[in-house]
Amino acid sequence: MNGSADSAIQIEIMTKSDCCLCDDAKEIVDKVLKEYPAASITLTDIAESEALMEQYGEKIPVVLINGEESFKFKVHPKTLRAKLNRILDPQ
Repeated sequence: MNGSADSAIQIEIMTKSDCCLCDDAKEIVDKVLKEYPAASITLTDIAESEALMEQYGEKIPVVLINGEESFKFKVHPKTLRAKLNRILDPQ
């Protein structure tokens, strides 16, 4: 699944290969996003950028929601749903 400009919610996961926590985060985000058709996901391999490697290093996975750091190391499905619901219905 890749991000698109018209999605209401953009989720980006900072990841790299051979990262079991990253795999867990991707799996949880994928499952939760099935409930949110307005959301899209982009995976960013930090190993492809020296700047990202310096910024994140071993502090991954990091999940950004609409550009804001929302999770580090572990994604909690219930908290993710709550954050997405707040974006969709800010009241």
